[in-house]
Amino acid sequence: MNWIPLRSLGAAMAVAAATAPAHGEFVHPGVSHTRESIAFVKGKIAAGEQPWTRAWEEVKSFRRSSLEYEPEPRARVERGPYNNPNLGSSEFSADAEAAYLHAVQWVLSEKVAHAKESAEILDAWSGTLESIGNHDARLLVGMEGYKFCNAAELLRHTWDGWPEQNQVRFERMLRGIFHPIIKDFYPSANGNWDASMIQTMMAMGVFLDDREMFDRAKDYYLTGEGNGAIGNYFKPSGQCQESGRDQAHTQMGLDFLACAAEIAWNQGIDLYGALDNRLLKGFEYTAKYNLGYDVPYEPYRSYEGRYFYKEISDDSRSRLRPMYEKVLNHYENRIGLDAPFTKQAAMRLRDGDDARSSRRGRPSALGTLMYFGQPRQFGN
Repeated sequence: MNWIPLRSLGAAMAVAAATAPAHGEFVHPGVSHTRESIAFVKGKIAAGEQPWTRAWEEVKSFRRSSLEYEPEPRARVERGPYNNPNLGSSEFSADAEAAYLHAVQWVLSEKVAHAKESAEILDAWSGTLESIGNHDARLLVGMEGYKFCNAAELLRHTWDGWPEQNQVRFERMLRGIFHPIIKDFYPSANGNWDASMIQTMMAMGVFLDDREMFDRAKDYYLTGEGNGAIGNYFKPSGQCQESGRDQAHTQMGLDFLACAAEIAWNQGIDLYGALDNRLLKGFEYTAKYNLGYDVPYEPYRSYEGRYFYKEISDDSRSRLRPMYEKVLNHYENRIGLDAPFTKQAAMRLRDGDDARSSRRGRPSALGTLMYFGQPRQFGN
């Protein structure tokens, strides 16, 4: 059971409107991490360099990174508004994260036990799950399906120990349960809903080698009618559709859109640069406000007028979400654009200064580990 050699990334068109690779031509692994990006991190860990070494130790310390972790699959999952009722929803979320963490540990350490643990979690759910329902079903699949797909993508393309029949069963779960729930997005909901579904649909498209699915999500990111499309989620100033709602949900929407942009980048498509780097403007605006600075605000009516936020919200202000590393790496490191407030937010999380951070297992450790200092790769 060994690491499987993979073909190199290759050249790709760096335009937002580019078409995804033809069927069978996706880069693999190519959801959030590529062969090249993994090799980069492994080299930094082997050399004992910071901040990668410290972040690696923290990632390994997470409770869900333990080889003692046991999945808790459910046949029927329900998530109601604000996770009430919660029937298997928390287990679904926890197991998605655990599967992803173990897959990352496998590719960085090459310890087969972590690959087996990740596969066990994926197999438990694909062999048990029958339905996901209730009000927040779309949001749940959007948030957590991305992690399940990341784990599956890493296993399929770096390890020869995941049985083919189990991979096919996992595919059936994606196509038969996940995709029907998110395929039409949720245009009138607050934008983090659409954004979550965009990231997961793109991840599914890569894993399944499904160009139509990938393109549907990519096109919605660019020109979708709903609140999660970048032209609706952001004003040119960077103000977000949810900035007047609260800062926690605003950062969720930003995070999910950034994950989608990273997937696209790994496939040779530049969504980061769309609408004059609108994603960066959203990150800078939100980071600046959450670091304690004033920002301009215009009353914002959402798509179809469902929400009207008259002033910026200070609800959850300064509670930084661990999402800034990949965006900072892209704009400053890969393409040389200044991102001063995004950088401050990333550094505050990296140094453990955020209210949710601790000296052991700070939530930003995975982002630091996998994205800090990553080379350009795309467009070389």
